[in-house]
Amino acid sequence: MRMYDLIYKKREGEKLSPEEIQFIIEGFTSGDIPDYQMSAWAMAVYFQGMDAAETSVLTDAVVGSGETVDLSSLSGTIVDKHSTGGVGDTTTLVLVPLVAAAGAPVAKMSGRGLGHTGGTIDKLESIPGFSTGLTEEEFLRQVEEVGAAVVGQTADLTPADKKLYALRDVTATVDSPPLIASSIMGKKIAGGADAIVLDVKIGSGAFMEKKEDARNLARLMVDIGQNLNRNTRALLTDMSQPLGRTVGNSLEVKEAVETLSGSGPEDMEELCIELGAAMLVAGEYSSSLEAAREKLRELLGSGAARDKFAGLIEAQGGEAGIVEDTSLLPTAESRVEIKAPKSGYVSDIKARTIGLAAMEAGAGREKKEDEIDPGAGIVLEKKRGESVEKGETVAVLHHSDGENIEGVLEQIESAYSYSSQPPSERDLIIDLIE
Repeated sequence: MRMYDLIYKKREGEKLSPEEIQFIIEGFTSGDIPDYQMSAWAMAVYFQGMDAAETSVLTDAVVGSGETVDLSSLSGTIVDKHSTGGVGDTTTLVLVPLVAAAGAPVAKMSGRGLGHTGGTIDKLESIPGFSTGLTEEEFLRQVEEVGAAVVGQTADLTPADKKLYALRDVTATVDSPPLIASSIMGKKIAGGADAIVLDVKIGSGAFMEKKEDARNLARLMVDIGQNLNRNTRALLTDMSQPLGRTVGNSLEVKEAVETLSGSGPEDMEELCIELGAAMLVAGEYSSSLEAAREKLRELLGSGAARDKFAGLIEAQGGEAGIVEDTSLLPTAESRVEIKAPKSGYVSDIKARTIGLAAMEAGAGREKKEDEIDPGAGIVLEKKRGESVEKGETVAVLHHSDGENIEGVLEQIESAYSYSSQPPSERDLIIDLIE
């Protein structure tokens, strides 16, 4: 078997056999297949695509390239959730304790933020003392005892994907559906969960801006999960404006606490209820979505979900008191208000622009090695469809570094659009793919 022949075969639009795909991944991971040939193959896949069967084999090969997390010793069906990335997406911080409080164990591996999207690990590490570096033994024990744990992704999982992504990033082949799907599902399956719910974002703040592209990606990932014996479903959700009202690490933790206490932003609560219900049904902890929604609303209202979050924080060495007193979280030194230039309605908030502004203010990182300011970020006082008066505060920037502040303020101002009439309503939950 020669890599040249497999590049040519895919270039001509032919289907690769499982043995051929396995040969490619094993050879590339070991270093036997050079970067220039793998880059050519990735470009052939970009133009010719792969069907669900090929992509499932590719995903399985990616999983097999490294270690996997064995969750078989844990009681019950283990559920997991993945988001394709957004701005103000605090759902994991709410969902993990909420779903665990409903009786479904959650063993979650998450990543750090890069660019305009935030990272769950960065958010949790803004809680004083919180550790995401558990050993596998500690991770398993906590899931068994507490019902949930969240840790950082290890370097030993899916090394083929990490190596391939580095090539895709510099060869204009990142946005290839089969390569995206195998990358996402490879990490999820290597993480060991039995049931997976995917939150596929659509809009200006999402990786996929077109609805049909996002739908096709979601369908492909659901097919991969089913082909590899994971009960998988996906929600298509709107990311044309930031989710919730905060963007930034400790600010989002505070909003997560509010949501777990039943007083969070309406869109945040709605999305967490829908994703949580899908997780409970996928894990067979509920017979229907409606029954699951009702159960989750009860847990938010009773404080049980917030208490579970406190237990999770304490188990991972963090200051659990933040669920009662969020002033214990890090704060930025300064705040600057952004005012509405005219009266009317907020017609749009460009999510990507807000995310980039928060990054520039210190809440995110442009390069992996950049340091972040846990207290920096943006609070959105006004969201799409809400009325404003000229001079009224629409957003507040939290920052500790005034050097580039004028440029950040200009970005926030440019993200907002206004109209004389209320904009049309936009659905947060666009579709469910089972």
